[in-house]
Amino acid sequence: MKLLISENIRIALGSIKSHKLRSWLTIGIIAFGIMALVGILTSIDAVKYFLKDNFSMMGANTFTIRNRTLRIHIGGGGGDKNEYYRSITFDEAMEFKERFEFPASVSVSTWGTGIATVKYESEKSSPNVAVMGSDENYIVNAGYEIARGRNLSHIEIADGRHVVVVGSEIVTTLFKKNEDPIDKVISIGPGKYKIIGVLKEKGSSAAFSGDRRCIVPINNVRQYFSRPNMNYNISVLSDNAQKMEAAIGEATGLFRVIRKVPIGEDENFSIIKSDNIVEMLNDFLKEIRMGAIIIGIITLFGAVIGLMNIMLVSVSERTREIGVRKAVGANRRRILHQFLVEAVVIGQLGGVFGILLGIIIGNAVSGLIGSDFIIPWDWIGLGVSLCLLVALLSGILPAIKAAKLDPIESLRHE
Repeated sequence: MKLLISENIRIALGSIKSHKLRSWLTIGIIAFGIMALVGILTSIDAVKYFLKDNFSMMGANTFTIRNRTLRIHIGGGGGDKNEYYRSITFDEAMEFKERFEFPASVSVSTWGTGIATVKYESEKSSPNVAVMGSDENYIVNAGYEIARGRNLSHIEIADGRHVVVVGSEIVTTLFKKNEDPIDKVISIGPGKYKIIGVLKEKGSSAAFSGDRRCIVPINNVRQYFSRPNMNYNISVLSDNAQKMEAAIGEATGLFRVIRKVPIGEDENFSIIKSDNIVEMLNDFLKEIRMGAIIIGIITLFGAVIGLMNIMLVSVSERTREIGVRKAVGANRRRILHQFLVEAVVIGQLGGVFGILLGIIIGNAVSGLIGSDFIIPWDWIGLGVSLCLLVALLSGILPAIKAAKLDPIESLRHE
């Protein structure tokens, strides 16, 4: 049996070599479908692991109070109704911080800019540095750690002084001679700031990483990165994870009072736990994964048609060969196996190339966002299985047609 299978594989490879163009076009179609499937699914896994690693640093006992976005109501007596939730102001955020008596650490932060350029002497970064305005509790609440230097002090925050805690990538970019960055003065946009601390490295320069981030006093951002309707976020780190719901309940009640939300109306702000963010993002990734699977299946359906077509052409071209094989003793079953093995060989060649390309693309995305190298064994297994299914669906009809050929008529075929 093993000898028969190896002989069929040898014949299949010989057929592929003799019809290189059409065989490799079909292999390419299969490879493209598997590449899209494995590549996208591997990328999604990389993003999933990255989010899990980064948000897990915040801990299960952290929640954030933030502004709600625009909602659109359609229907009802009033027709279309747009409901706009105003931004959380600095005074509201600071009042909450002062009045929240639950055993927890409260921090207030705001977004300065995401396109700042940082300079030191002749070195400068790309215009993609994020600037955050924060208080003394932000670094701990956000899950960052100080590698060198110190955190922002209460006096520096109150005065809005020109001091900054920078991410590790900024140090690598600006201090290429391995100088000690502490107490060095750098330019962030038009302003000069003294470095007082360096954040511990979290990974690559991804959107959620602190490696390319500057954290300055919140009052400094209010003055030098001011814009209309600045929005402020409130982060609460509870001392006891088991009392999270009680902390959220008390925070909701207090902030309703601060925001003057009438009794019976919905909150005009959102409270989100760190693990809820991961769950929401994972739900979104599930939808993307389903879309990737559908795209891959549609592409592979086209590969089924292409492979079946070349197998039918192969049967027509090799009719005389089939007649010779039958004349020397080959039965229908052996002819059937020969053409099925040929279809499977073409399908698996396409699968191998597609899986390799998919892993390369997926891990390229993983490298860009700072996640780990991934070998997607589940998706490799899925790709191999789909290629086998494609081959069987494509090869069964041509194989049956070849097996049913009359040996005498086949020998007379020109």
